[in-house]
Amino acid sequence: MNSRETVLVTGASSGIGAELARCFARSGSDVALLARREEALNEHAQSLQDTYGVAAHVLPFDLSTPGIGREVVDRVDALGLTIDVLVNNAGFGNRGSFVDTEDREQLDMINVNISALTHLARLLLPGMLDRGRGGILNVGSTAGFQPGPNMAVYYATKAYVLSFSEALAQEVSGSGVTVTCLAPGPTKTDFADRAEMHDTLLFESGAAMSPAAVANYGYDAFRRGDTLAVPGLPNKVGAFATRFLPRSVASKVAAYLHRDG
Repeated sequence: MNSRETVLVTGASSGIGAELARCFARSGSDVALLARREEALNEHAQSLQDTYGVAAHVLPFDLSTPGIGREVVDRVDALGLTIDVLVNNAGFGNRGSFVDTEDREQLDMINVNISALTHLARLLLPGMLDRGRGGILNVGSTAGFQPGPNMAVYYATKAYVLSFSEALAQEVSGSGVTVTCLAPGPTKTDFADRAEMHDTLLFESGAAMSPAAVANYGYDAFRRGDTLAVPGLPNKVGAFATRFLPRSVASKVAAYLHRDG
């Protein structure tokens, strides 16, 4: 019987998710990698197995599908896996006014960023509590600290992740299970491509971090049991400054940063 920790990482084919999977594998944890791109998952799984000698399972699922959490957990059960740590990393955003963005895109964003994240937590957390160990690492964003004009739905979903994580961390306090929200700022991943944000002031500021640096910071914070982890001094300053600004001002600052540089 395998006594090693098993970690389920969503959005694990690239970017922060791939690097988080690497962090856990490097520490000796087996991993279950979930994303839409099966070929990329297979390549990453093989690399982790070869490099770290851990088991790496591939779960090709599209988390924008309503109710997909149950299918994911059923597949995990069929593989005989016990998930000790859930890393809810999958998520995406787009730039554009609310009324000019396709409704399907917005609904898919809510399904991935909120619904799947919540459902997987609800399905896997009871087992962690029964065993008295493990935890959840939710990847939010500094976007969760203020409204975001021209990315209204994305910012709102990340506000949910932040609030949900902080509340859940308090609920499970003292149980042996921890909940951490990793809230990065601009990061050099595929996110900027999909969101069409490479030319914005936010990404042209030079403050974008590497996915490896973000993942390492988040991994260490999770292992410490921190509730909130904001990597990078500029991101910390920006996130916590919003607490002292009128929300109308914070909203205008976000709108300004979304402009083309």
